[in-house]
This record gives sequence, C-alpha cells and structure tokens, in this order.
Amino acid sequence: MKIRHRLTLLFTAIMGAILLAFAFAIYFSYASNREEEFYRQLRQQAITKANLLFDAQVDPEILQTIYRNTRNSHYQEEVAIYDTGFNLLYHDAVDLDFVKETADMMAEIRQKQEIQFKQEGLQVVGFLFSYQGKNYIITAAAYDENGYTKLWNLRLSLVVALVVGIIIIFLTGRFFSRQALQPVAAMVDKAGRITATNIDLRLPEGNGKDEISELAITFNQMLDRLEGSLESQRHFVSNVSHELRTPLAAIIAELELARSQKRTSEAYESAIDNALSDARKLTRLSTGMLDLAKASYDQAAIKFKEVRLDELLLDARLQVLRANPDYHIHIAFDTAFEDDNDIAILGNEYLLRTAFSNLMENGCKFSPARQSDITIGFDAVQTHICFKDQGIGIPQEEQQQVFEAFYRGSNRSYAEGNGIGLSLTHKIVKLHKGEISLVSEPGLGTTFTLSFRHL
Repeated sequence: MKIRHRLTLLFTAIMGAILLAFAFAIYFSYASNREEEFYRQLRQQAITKANLLFDAQVDPEILQTIYRNTRNSHYQEEVAIYDTGFNLLYHDAVDLDFVKETADMMAEIRQKQEIQFKQEGLQVVGFLFSYQGKNYIITAAAYDENGYTKLWNLRLSLVVALVVGIIIIFLTGRFFSRQALQPVAAMVDKAGRITATNIDLRLPEGNGKDEISELAITFNQMLDRLEGSLESQRHFVSNVSHELRTPLAAIIAELELARSQKRTSEAYESAIDNALSDARKLTRLSTGMLDLAKASYDQAAIKFKEVRLDELLLDARLQVLRANPDYHIHIAFDTAFEDDNDIAILGNEYLLRTAFSNLMENGCKFSPARQSDITIGFDAVQTHICFKDQGIGIPQEEQQQVFEAFYRGSNRSYAEGNGIGLSLTHKIVKLHKGEISLVSEPGLGTTFTLSFRHL
C-alpha cells in the first residue's frame, strides 16, 4: 500500500473516531437530560393535579374525565395519590393502573422521599407530598413519546452526519496526502531518470526548510559524491589504461624485434633486459594501483590498531634500502620522548609503511645524493614526521597537483615513476585523519611534513 493511501486511511480513521466519540457524547448527554427533564415534568404535573384535588377542591370525577379525554396526549401522565396508610385517595385510571403500587414501594417512598424508575417503557416517579401538615404519597407515570421521537431524530441526524463527515474527511485526507507527497512523487520521477550517463541531474529541493527538502538535499549530496566517485573512476581507468599501454607496447615491440630475425646472444640479452625492465614497471604500477585502491576503502573496512611510528619508519627504511642499496636514509628524533604514547597512533601498519616508503623513495630518487633525512617530533597533541631531501624541488605552480593520481610534473624526465606514490601517500594520511604538507624550492629540495594525533 502506498504511503498516501495509508496516510489517507489513518487520517480518516483518527478523525472518524473523534467524530464518533463526539456523536456518542452528544447522544448520551441529550438522552440523560431528556430523562431528567421528563422526571421533573412528571413530578410537576402530579403536584399540579394534587393541588387541584386538595386546594381547589376539584371533584375527582372531573379530574378523571379530563384524563380520559386527553389520554392520547404525548405527555398525559397517570397519577395516583395515597395517604401514608396506603389508602388510595385518587387515581386517574384505576382500570389501567400502569404502576401497580405495592406496600414495599410505598415504604421505599416514605424512606427515600422520592424514587424514580422505569416500568414497561414508562418513566415512573414516586414522592412524598405535604399538604396542611399531612403527608401523602403520589406516583406518576407516562411515556415520553415526544422526547423519544426527538432522541430518535437526533440519533438519525448524528449517523447521517457521521457518515457524511467520514466521506468528506476521506476525500479531504486523500487530497491533502496527494498534495503533501507531490514533491516525493516528483523526486521519484526525477530519480528514475538518473543513470550513470546523466548523473549530473539533481532532484528539486523545494523551499529547503521542510523534511522533504532535507531528503532532496541529502539525496543530491549523495549524487554529488557518486558523481565525483564516477568521475574519479573514469579518470583513474583512463590513466591506468594509458600507463599500462606504454610498457606493454614496449615489451611487445622488444619481443617482436628480437623474433624478427636471427641475432647475437648479446642482442637477445639486451631485448630480454629491456622486456624485464618494462615488466618490472608493470609490477610496480599494479602494486601501486592495488595500494591506491586499498587506501580508498572506507575507514570502517580497514583494521586499525595501536602502532609506533618510529618502528614503522625503521621497517620502511629497511624495505627501501633492501630494494635500493645505494640510497641513504637517516632517521632522528628532534627531542627525546619519555612516554611511548607520544609516538603511537591508531593506524594500519601496511598502509603507513607504504606511505613512509613512498616518501623515502621520492626523497632519494629526486636527490643527486640519493639521500632522505627524516626527523620525528611531537607536541601535546600530535606527532610530526618530516621527510627532507636536497633534491631538484617542485615548482610552485605544480605543488597543488602533486597529490593527484598519475600526475607527473616537469621533473618526470629526472627519474622514472607513474604518478601514484604521492597520491597514495595523501590518501593514507587522510584515512588516518592526519595532515600532509610540503615546502619546496626548485634546486633546494623538498620537505614533506606528516602530522598524526597521537595517543
């Protein structure tokens, strides 16, 4: 069931229940008031007849004649008057005698002074009446035909009003639910047209104040992130295909050239060496891309634990020197530390080691002395690691782009690379909620500074 149908039915049910409660309250209140009012009328009519009998000395036969002639009146009551000894003094219609008074009834009236009850559809009242110092017991009974007719008409009116009201409420609720959810329907229609080819489309955000607008804004923000991710993937795939194509083409060319005719063993060895060199480039490229993909994971998907930065730096140094024996890497502390927590953070060992290795390799690779100097310092909140070299430096206009994947600046002719290392390092630092900055002057070297919040 659609939301607007559920809202319509829920609104109709709630309002219908409220109307029904009001209808019951009105009906039972009117019924109670009618009953009390008719008992008062009965008592007053009985007192009037008693006054005619005792005070005006009207002959009882005349009163009975009047009763018989007006018996079909809506409010014609049957009155009986007794003394306290249960002796009948007057009765409107002894032949009918609806009430059929008993000694127990008389005793109850004397005790309570007034009683009210219903008998065979009639309302009956019995009470004590005093006249000239004497007490009399009077009973009066009648059927409130007019009152019951009005009560029936009221009940019919309430039922009709309730049915008509529920229909109006249902139609009104249907209209307002459709109006209220119209922006959602527009959002659904617009979202259904958004695909990977037109992900730049956005949902209408309305007035930007209500909950539906907040939903549209949140959805558009998600689309912004998806569009950025897709754009990054397209850029990544484009760069990867370009980077892979070059060494693969070189390997194929070398092998085809070697196979085209008989050559000396030295020529074959040269072709094999060239092919191996290109294959190693492919290996480094694939490893870098895998690390870049791993660094792009959500933090919740990566295992973090307490690690010491100095130990990771030593491991990274050993790894780099094992692959490049001619490199020179020096690690030193700015100040001595007393608490291990000053150089410990929550992080992923593999990713941090990869980031440190990339910075060490970059410092040595672009430095004539093949040297990188690393210093570790800390303050009350963060641990700072500086990677400094005396290399060729990075021009000012290129410093904002060095962290982009596959970007290679004007120094690409100085050393081989694929433009992944610094981008990967930047992602790893951000994944650890750290900061990375660089200071560089062409010809004077470059310093990368990493800052992490320590334990």
